[in-house]
Amino acid sequence: MTKYEIMGGKPLHGTITISGAKNAAVAIIPAALLVDGVCRIENIPQISDVSLLLQMLQELGAEVRTVNRSTVDIDCSHIRNRQVPYELARKIRASYYLVGALLGRFGWAEVPLPGGCDLGGRPIDQHVKGFVAMGAQVDVHSGLICARVPEGRVAGGSVYLDMVSVGATMNIMLAAALASGMTVIENAAKEPHIVDLANFLNSMGANIMGAGTDVIKIRGVKRLRGGTYSIIPDQIEAGTYMAAVVAAGGDVLIQNVIPKHLDCITAKLLEMGVAVEELDDAVRVRRTGPIGRTNVKTMPYPGFPTDMQPQIAAALCLATGTSVLTEGVFDSRYRYVDEFRRMGAHIQVDGKVAVIEGVPYLTGAPVHACDLRAGAAMVIAGLAARGVTEVDGIHHIERGYEDLVGKLAGVGADIRCITTPDNDTQTQVG
Repeated sequence: MTKYEIMGGKPLHGTITISGAKNAAVAIIPAALLVDGVCRIENIPQISDVSLLLQMLQELGAEVRTVNRSTVDIDCSHIRNRQVPYELARKIRASYYLVGALLGRFGWAEVPLPGGCDLGGRPIDQHVKGFVAMGAQVDVHSGLICARVPEGRVAGGSVYLDMVSVGATMNIMLAAALASGMTVIENAAKEPHIVDLANFLNSMGANIMGAGTDVIKIRGVKRLRGGTYSIIPDQIEAGTYMAAVVAAGGDVLIQNVIPKHLDCITAKLLEMGVAVEELDDAVRVRRTGPIGRTNVKTMPYPGFPTDMQPQIAAALCLATGTSVLTEGVFDSRYRYVDEFRRMGAHIQVDGKVAVIEGVPYLTGAPVHACDLRAGAAMVIAGLAARGVTEVDGIHHIERGYEDLVGKLAGVGADIRCITTPDNDTQTQVG
């Protein structure tokens, strides 16, 4: 078993550089299927979700060439196969973007139902609603999403999303980029990675207007050409390290960020008595005094992101007073609470509301990363705790964080990756 071992109680000092946005990369990579020519994608994060998607494209017949650590060239001009391998697709949520991309290019897609983190009900009905509005016939059976356009090319259509859905918004954009006519998405999600996907497609010749607002209009074009595009910095990775400084204390410069994307996170940290200084492409986070209590409700962008809820909870476990967390996006995002309780946290959950009574300190313990962001929260709690914390299930964490151990060790954290063989002797592996 491979896990993280953390000796807590060490304030963080130094500089952390943020990688490319996971949630943008996992949509932009499938979008390369729509492009006739070579896409050079820069600032790609080195995470397992990205590796899996690149492998899926290769299985479909794409040529993928690594230029350097954060840059790849993708050429989907000669796709041979349109059936996505089941064993790869079932491992991540973002595999469903291949439906929109394949449907948009070929008028036909057959993709296994996605996997990813278990956060309660995450239906794809809004994706299907969009595809149907563009003339597709969609069936879900035998573990597959099967979509087909009888006429061979997706037609423009209008769709009003019954709920704000990042995945559905992006998937409909992908399908519509090469459609005949205009597609209008109302009640669209506004997250930065949606704007980034639109900017990528537009840089390749698409005609997308309104990304970042609740109405997006896509006028289909006949062809997308190759080009070069750099992915935006990861808002959630930056927020995770901001929360780590709050919990563990210290003074860290977090660079390669877009401070505007962090406004909702910064606002809460300021309420908690943490100093946050915004620079052109960086934020400096300092915490030397006690952590103040606050209330947080997760909401679609520009509200506080659901993907930051477990991490802010880790910091609030150590706040002075009682804080209230309300989950406004997913049905089941408190599975990590029992792990915090192992470390001495006082948390009570009722439905979508968690009440956190701050404690003077947490104590290191063996804990499990039940999903990507909960795993990051376990690491944050371990950084702040007294004693040793061991975090297993780290494959979840590595789906979305590039070199987490290296970046934290670089600012003074005592963290390492270890493996426990069958004989229970521990060997350092990183």
